Amino acid sequence: MSDDGFDDGGAFAEDAARVAAELFARIGEQNPQPRLEPTRRAVELLGDPHRSAPVVHLTGTNGKTSTARMVESLLRASGLRTGLLTSPHLVRINERIVIDGEPVSDEALVRNWDDIQPYLAMVDTELEGAGELPLTYFEALTVLAFAVFADAPVDVMVLEVGMGGEWDSTNVADGQVAVFTPIALDHQKRLGDTVAEIARTKAGIIKPSARVVSAIQSIDALDELSRAAELDEAVLAVERRDFAVESTTVAVGGQLIDLRGIAGRYPGVFLPLYGDHQAQNAAVAVAAVESFLGGAERPLDPDVVAEGLGTATSPGRLQLIGVEPTVLVDAAHNPHGARSLAAALAEYFEFDEVGLVLAVLEDKDAQGIVEELAPVATRILVTRSSSDRAIPVDDLAAIARHVAGPDAVQAHDDLTAALDAARGWALAGEKRAVVVAGSITLVGDAIALAAAEGWK
Repeated sequence: MSDDGFDDGGAFAEDAARVAAELFARIGEQNPQPRLEPTRRAVELLGDPHRSAPVVHLTGTNGKTSTARMVESLLRASGLRTGLLTSPHLVRINERIVIDGEPVSDEALVRNWDDIQPYLAMVDTELEGAGELPLTYFEALTVLAFAVFADAPVDVMVLEVGMGGEWDSTNVADGQVAVFTPIALDHQKRLGDTVAEIARTKAGIIKPSARVVSAIQSIDALDELSRAAELDEAVLAVERRDFAVESTTVAVGGQLIDLRGIAGRYPGVFLPLYGDHQAQNAAVAVAAVESFLGGAERPLDPDVVAEGLGTATSPGRLQLIGVEPTVLVDAAHNPHGARSLAAALAEYFEFDEVGLVLAVLEDKDAQGIVEELAPVATRILVTRSSSDRAIPVDDLAAIARHVAGPDAVQAHDDLTAALDAARGWALAGEKRAVVVAGSITLVGDAIALAAAEGWK
């Protein structure tokens, strides 16, 4: 495996690495531009590939990737050829663009990128001539995804918003169904200082006469979604009112859930993911697919639900990457996600002690994350990920010591050293495990290291 995560042996690996490098050379995802016109111009030049199939569009603060993957799996189980766009990736950029359940091949990635390059260059030139910044990484990636989906072709596109909603580049597409996972404070500098402001921005994905599906929300967030749905004459279904998780039971490898959908009931469904939050995501996904396929009048086939949820995956979400000792990774990177992780560890696992390997990016609420995770962690091994935006180790260690106490915290400048120390500690005791969390980049780094060293 090369440093950029591409298989060295593939015929198109070198060209795929070139595509990644050319995308990374653009303005990064941490600096999204609040605009739609450049993306709209690019897809217009390409013949509107974003209109080549109907769309299920998802946004939210936490759970949107897992929910998007469940929506895609349910639609695929229904017999549809699917295209899925998620972000960010953990190891390879191909993970973001999925065709029928598989990451886009290097060949298709390269071919479609080379096809759209002249059109991206035209838009860049027009923008620079108008004194604006060229297409960003995520804008170019979104255009690439639409091109890949049209080329495949797919029957339905499942699009996860990169950030926000109203001005996110995915919003050039018109979603027949708009899906909202739980909305909380995150990216305040970009989206607003209150949950209401953030919800208002995310509500921008609601299109006229669409169907809208929402997880349970705070009153402020739900008020914004309800107002936007009413203005667009969209039909709004809300968790616990129109659909719900009726029960969850811990099972080997996941959980058994009873769901009440918008159109039908689906008892005893196995979900191979841990945590009540994943059961909630599954309920939202089922309601979204019901809405897409027929609304309140057409329940899903129980076999479709069983297959779609039973084969759902969510890499980086309580994912096992090592045994002897057990090493789990989780992409929790804000207090809301950390709270869900802590609850899942307490309910679904029987570890006596947990060693937490932690790194956090600068724009995240590090203290809030530590406050949620410290109660389930025997010790916290602070480190940093490969991201330039990672909080310096000494600064994060000071935050962790303030919350958890000096005796509970170790600092390691290098992730490999932190994981070596954590795994050694886990092997020295009974029923100990290592959990890696706090940053999606950190999770990707840990997954790559585990694969390279053969932890499983």
